[in-house]
Amino acid sequence: MSKSKKKIVAEFYNSDFFNNPQILKEYLHPEMELFWNAKTGYNHLKRDAIIALAAETAKSYDGVRAEITHLIGKDNQVTIRFTYYVSTIEQPDKEEAIAHFMAIWELKDEKLYKGYQMSQPIESDEDAMKSWI
Repeated sequence: MSKSKKKIVAEFYNSDFFNNPQILKEYLHPEMELFWNAKTGYNHLKRDAIIALAAETAKSYDGVRAEITHLIGKDNQVTIRFTYYVSTIEQPDKEEAIAHFMAIWELKDEKLYKGYQMSQPIESDEDAMKSWI
């Protein structure tokens, strides 16, 4: 029996894909594309670029964790809202939030296929952080 699309997306974001490129290959469709709007500008990334980005991120952080606040699925699409928390190599026991994300994923063949993502850096305002709980 196949997994639900929400479960596939949640498993992906809860995995250790930053430190294990094989996980990316398992979850990302070979023709995967990500359309990403961020404070720094727009990025259109394909699977190989995501794998390279994850490898670079893994060099900077000891750990990366997504805290998912919303996961909504309909048909072949899943919307996820989450915050990334990281721990640095210098302070592996201290975890800090670095950015908030919202993404809509279209799945194909039980893999992430087309992603539409927005992100923003963490704000220091306590009320703004509460809105992500």
